[in-house]
Amino acid sequence: MKMGVQFSITYWVLSLLPQGQTQKAWKMTNVSLVTMFFLMGLPCAPALDIPLLGLFLVIYVLTVVGNLLILLVITVDSHLHSPMYYFLTNLSFIDMWFSTVTVPKMLMTLASPGGRAISFHSCVAQLYSFHFLGSTECFLYTVMSYDRYLAISHPLRYTSMMSGRTCALLATSTWLSGSLHSAVQTTLTFRLPYCGPIQIQHYFCDAPPILKLACADTSVNEMVIFVNIGVVASGCFLLIVLSYVSIVWSILKIRTSEGRHKAFQTCASHCIVVLCFFVPCVFIYLRPGSRDAVDGVVAVFYTVLTPLLNPVVYTLRNKEVKRALWKLIETVT
Repeated sequence: MKMGVQFSITYWVLSLLPQGQTQKAWKMTNVSLVTMFFLMGLPCAPALDIPLLGLFLVIYVLTVVGNLLILLVITVDSHLHSPMYYFLTNLSFIDMWFSTVTVPKMLMTLASPGGRAISFHSCVAQLYSFHFLGSTECFLYTVMSYDRYLAISHPLRYTSMMSGRTCALLATSTWLSGSLHSAVQTTLTFRLPYCGPIQIQHYFCDAPPILKLACADTSVNEMVIFVNIGVVASGCFLLIVLSYVSIVWSILKIRTSEGRHKAFQTCASHCIVVLCFFVPCVFIYLRPGSRDAVDGVVAVFYTVLTPLLNPVVYTLRNKEVKRALWKLIETVT
């Protein structure tokens, strides 16, 4: 009823304007009335909605529980209070919330058509949170690779170089950089007018599909996406590659086969997660042109699967974490 009255008043006011200004004013009015978007969800057949709902629900629960366990184990076990595990707690915390930002809404879109609606302000919050946590994780992977480089290449000076204060400064810088990165991206995206259509061809609010709905020139935003997301991600990935090239060179100098195996095993865990995170990001944000169906499927890798890989890789491939986990279970039981 309220919307009907508002529409009638708007129509009456516009009818008093000169004919040349009516269309422009009506477009501006429509911009102000856009208060909701509709997420179209994953590009799949309706018959797959329920199976996918069950699958992603299980993955989400395992992701949250797994990362909570890592946080608990590292906090409780004093033997794991080292720089590597300090950064791992940050990573687990990020992954837990990174998954929470997107997956529950995706589950709602799969559960019922009514779950596809998302308010304008909720979309803003989701976009900011997604890029904040995603870019922070990107910077954190770079810091973690630097930490592994120092631990393997400079073992005698590692403790003094990676002091508690240094670790805190590095972690804080990743969070602040991620916050700034996301603020720029979100501000530029939602400063544009949106006057319809309101269907976002994705399962969460991300910049590329939202920009397609804008009623203004988006060239500046597309350039910012390329520089602020693509180039930053590529730069971080390049730094990680350089770190691991130096690490491999240092590992080859280790005389004992046991020492080389342990070093390779530690780095392999990090490399697996890094590749699963960076490759899809570079594919989506640096690829010329955008295909909604392909982007939606690829995005599943770093929004759903990568947060699950963190607890799986770092527990199943890490003897210290497994030992601490079993010790915690024995203590509880």
